[in-house]
Amino acid sequence: MAFDWTTFALQTINFAILVWLLQRFFYRPVLRLVDARRAEIEAQFAAAHTAELAAVGERDRIVAERAGIVAERTAALKEAERAGEELVASRRTQAERETAALIETARRTIASERQQALSEARRAAFDLATSIAGRLIAEIPPALRSEASLKRLEKYFAGLPQAERDRLAGQLGEGATLRIVTAARLPPDAEAVWRTRLSRTLDSRANFAFDSNCDLIAGVELHFPNAILRFSWRDALTAMCQESDVDARADAA
Repeated sequence: MAFDWTTFALQTINFAILVWLLQRFFYRPVLRLVDARRAEIEAQFAAAHTAELAAVGERDRIVAERAGIVAERTAALKEAERAGEELVASRRTQAERETAALIETARRTIASERQQALSEARRAAFDLATSIAGRLIAEIPPALRSEASLKRLEKYFAGLPQAERDRLAGQLGEGATLRIVTAARLPPDAEAVWRTRLSRTLDSRANFAFDSNCDLIAGVELHFPNAILRFSWRDALTAMCQESDVDARADAA
């Protein structure tokens, strides 16, 4: 078989023309299309990466928010629990104070009522004792009662210091009156005895005025111009009743 150089040359030229045509009208546009497509794909990939990063960031934010919500919920629960405990403790303390106040009020009320009842009982006893004493004294002859009261006065003045006796006597200067009050009115002869013996006892020539007060029960009161000496049964019973009340209040306290 003979080799045809002409044919070979023509085929070579045709191939070169074909390559040029492919390169000019096909390869370059295809490369441009490929480059454009690659750029588009890279852009899409970058966008996808950016979206992925944004999604990851959003996910982290949501996780953080959820963690914060959980932490806030836990803190809120703890705060509510603490507030509840404080409220319970406050209510308990208030209840204890109110209970203590009620107990103290009840104690004071009971003590007051007891003291009042005791005072009323003592007053009743005092009234009864006064009544009984009055009846017993009424059975004693007036002369004996007068003599007993006068002797008591003489004994009292005899036991006084001289300075105190002089101070009392000094009130009975010229024109002064010593008022003598007895439970029952003294007879005239008894009044004369009292004037004589009191003048000697007090070493005074004062005026003497006699009066009576049945509330004294028994005994006598001497009314000096600036002093009163009380020797009556009423004052003795009152003093005893007051001392009893003081002792009762001390025991209650």
